[in-house]
Amino acid sequence: MGTYARQNLVFERGEGVWLITVDGDRYLDLGSGVAVNVLGHAHPRLVAALNEQASKLWHTSNLYRVEGQERLAERLVATTFADKVFFCNSGAEACEAAIKAARRYHFAGGEPERWRIITFNGAFHGRTLATIAAGGNPRYLEGFGTPVAGFDQVPFGDLTATEKAISPETAAIMIEPVQGEGGVNVASAEFMQGLRALCDANGLLLVLDEVQSGIGRSGQLFSYELAGITPDLMAIAKGIGGGFPLGALLATENAARGLVPGTHGSTFGGNPLATAIGLEVLNAVQEEGFLESVRRKSLHIKQSLAAISDNYPGIVQEVRGQGLLVGLKLSVPPADLVAAAREEHLLLVGASDNVVRLLPPLNITDEEIAEAMQRLERALDRVAAART
Repeated sequence: MGTYARQNLVFERGEGVWLITVDGDRYLDLGSGVAVNVLGHAHPRLVAALNEQASKLWHTSNLYRVEGQERLAERLVATTFADKVFFCNSGAEACEAAIKAARRYHFAGGEPERWRIITFNGAFHGRTLATIAAGGNPRYLEGFGTPVAGFDQVPFGDLTATEKAISPETAAIMIEPVQGEGGVNVASAEFMQGLRALCDANGLLLVLDEVQSGIGRSGQLFSYELAGITPDLMAIAKGIGGGFPLGALLATENAARGLVPGTHGSTFGGNPLATAIGLEVLNAVQEEGFLESVRRKSLHIKQSLAAISDNYPGIVQEVRGQGLLVGLKLSVPPADLVAAAREEHLLLVGASDNVVRLLPPLNITDEEIAEAMQRLERALDRVAAART
């Protein structure tokens, strides 16, 4: 169907940070399948984990215990705030599960009138009817009838507006610590701490969407750690599967109280193939020194981009981001730079607010970063030449 404005590229295989077309052309991938391929393409450990599991068992459904699912859940619980994990297949599903859990929490507590959720301008929580309503972007809502009710949008970063939006019907506050699709807008630690305090004071659940910022991309396993807080519910996906469809909702024991048998489910969620890979992704990302290297590479990239941006003041307005989720705010359409970079065999990803994202695999090397920066400069030269 015509739901994508696809670029005219067909990739046959991948090697680390590189994608290779059917014609043999090599592209440096700073998109990572939109923040998915945290270990790059065809990582030997993920290939081995997939092949080993594929030779034994693919799918049983959640009618039965799934040993690999239990192991992955135990790891996630051991390394996060969570007590409970629900597995699904995507970020949108994880966010849907979070919305349902937040509403059921109050229903189970005898307050069914508390079902509304405060969300933020610029948010992107997925493409389902509920998650586009949560995001509130008119472009995504158009043509799909009356938006799903129950969401109250306020300005991102505005704690006063958030507090004013709380009503007797409010169940939760839902936020991306870093808005990826919205333009790589980073919530300050003070704002996140303020949201936690508002939730505590008003009996609300704090729901985080770390679909894009999670699994090491922030420089920590999850972005919330940088703010020194913990949520009640958190949606994750993208990086946890390293390229294999996998999502999850993490919850405290208290926040999960409404999700009893029959209230939610997933046929494929947490199947043996997905959880075998997810466990190996965690093994790699949690190895000693890995996250420290992400933080070092983030500094390297941001310093390089700051120097580059000084040479293109009429094109690059700002460098923003957290960890290896980096954005360039432009004074030209993002598509112009994405197209120019493609001519230099460099893959970038656009975003809202006139931003282009750099989302490299977390194991990109210093040499590959240097190569990417050289290609980016040549792409900016192309954009500058086209404007004269």
